[in-house]
Amino acid sequence: MPEKASDLERARKQLRKWAFGKANDWVKLVLDENADISRLDLSMLTEFKRDKNGSIQVKLLDRLQAVEKLLELSEGGDEAAAQFLSALLTGAAEDEA
Repeated sequence: MPEKASDLERARKQLRKWAFGKANDWVKLVLDENADISRLDLSMLTEFKRDKNGSIQVKLLDRLQAVEKLLELSEGGDEAAAQFLSALLTGAAEDEA
């Protein structure tokens, strides 16, 4: 059971990061072609496109959705958090398949 509690807290921590954290490392990615990607926090970046003309399109996570999910988890307690984590892990497993 401690592992599940740890997973739940990690999920909450990540949601807090998405909701309230900085999202400016994508600027380094766009402006510096030699940027060390392994040192950038791109967790909020959902899409990045650069076309042959040099145009750049960047899409970030929706902070409002992260805040809403945090509120749901705080209102629903650990049971709601466990359901959310289970759905998240199931979706991740399906993406890998």
